[in-house]
Order: sequence, then C-alpha cells, then structure tokens
Amino acid sequence: MSQTPGQPLAGKRIVVTRPQAQAGGLCDAIAAAGGEALCIPVMSIDAVPVSDEFSALIDTLDQFHLAFFVSPNAAEHGVAAVRARRTWPASLAVATVGKGSERALHALGFAQVIAPETGFDSEAVLALPAFSAQAVMDKRIIIFRGNGGRDLLGDTLTRRGAAVSYAACYARRVPPEGATSLLAEADRMDALILTSSEGVSNLMTMLGAQMSRLARIPVFAPHPRICARATAAGFARVVETAPGDAGVVDGLARYFLGGCRNA
Repeated sequence: MSQTPGQPLAGKRIVVTRPQAQAGGLCDAIAAAGGEALCIPVMSIDAVPVSDEFSALIDTLDQFHLAFFVSPNAAEHGVAAVRARRTWPASLAVATVGKGSERALHALGFAQVIAPETGFDSEAVLALPAFSAQAVMDKRIIIFRGNGGRDLLGDTLTRRGAAVSYAACYARRVPPEGATSLLAEADRMDALILTSSEGVSNLMTMLGAQMSRLARIPVFAPHPRICARATAAGFARVVETAPGDAGVVDGLARYFLGGCRNA
C-alpha cells in the first residue's frame, strides 16, 4: 500500500516498546496516520511496597521546598503513595520534565507545574530559573523516581547547594515475556520505536544473540542519547525524531514519505 500525505504510515507495521500503560497515546497517533501499531513493551513498571525510609520522607514532606517527578510513572506512583498516607502539603511546589509527565501531574490535581517548555531531559530542567544555584541554595528537594536511573539532576542540585532526597516509588524491570513476540515480528515490522536508553539495554537482555534479527529494522528515538545507545546495540538505521508522540509520528511520516531516508 502506498503512502499519502493524509495517511503517511498506511500499510506500515510499527512496534512501540513503551510500557503498556504509557503506549496508548503513541499507538493512537500512529493509527491516526494510517499505521498499524503493536505494543510490545521492553520494560515493565511495578509498584513497590512503601519502605520505612519512604514513609519517613512522606511524613516530613512539609519540610521540603520542591518535589520533582522524573516521569509519568513517578507522578502516578509517587502521588498515590503520598495521598495514601497524608494530604499533599500546600506549600510544596512540583516540577517535572516532559509533556507527558506534566499532563499526568495536571490530571492529579496540580495546577502549577514547573517544567521546561523545550527540552525533555535533566539538562533542560537544570537550565530553568527555578533550578539555578541561587534558587536552590539551602533548599530541600525530593526526587520521585524508579529504582536506579540517572543521577545527573540530583548530583548537580547538590553541587548547587540543595539537600536532595530520593523516593523510589516504582520498579522498572525487564518483562519476562516479549522476546517471542518481538522475534515473531522481526520479518514483519517496518519500524521499531525506542523511547529510553534503558529500553535499548532491556531489549538486548531480552533477545541476547538474536538481536541481529532486528538489525535491519529502522529504529526511531526521540533523543540523541537513545539514538547513540541503539547504534551501539547494532541497529543499522537509527532516526532521531522530535520529542513527544507527535514528534515521533512526524519522524516516521517523513521517513516513509522519503524525507529522512538518509538520517
């Protein structure tokens, strides 16, 4: 089936590797552009029991000046854990990165959310006035996140004079299923979307020596760091898109209409 400007992804079978709960918007956007989206997660998100350390942080939230959520999952699980134990302190400002996380916090009832207008990584957050050395000096900041993750934000804020605490409110895991589905699609999919560097690593763990089966498939990723990781993993064609669901779909459309074949 040929592509048209109105349906640029017509006839294209595109695998989305986000966790199931976060894949709906992107899958819908692909379908709206005429494509067939298949969600095969390379990461599972699981709630974790609230530890004594986490409980103590929740109980002392009034002493913090800013709460940062690293992702929509952090917003969902972190706010739920807090509200299960107490009300959210009225004086505690919230911040995040990425439009999806910003929407998630608005949906949870936070009218004012500090977030960069452009840029979707820690570097963009650290460039905001609210995160300058002058703004964070002697302030207490709590970062809601999953197990592990990048420490650039917290380390930089610490160097700028803030007291940083971490609240691990969910766990990211390699899904036990998925490898069979990915390999079954190896000769059928037209594109693979990877939206985190950790997702690339998980994919390598899931497929092992059979990663080579996917090497010919064009990969689309919304950040240069993810692109670099995908290239290092052995993918021959890696296309960097603009951030967000619309940016990813636009990158796919341009590629399949011929505008990015040399990316």
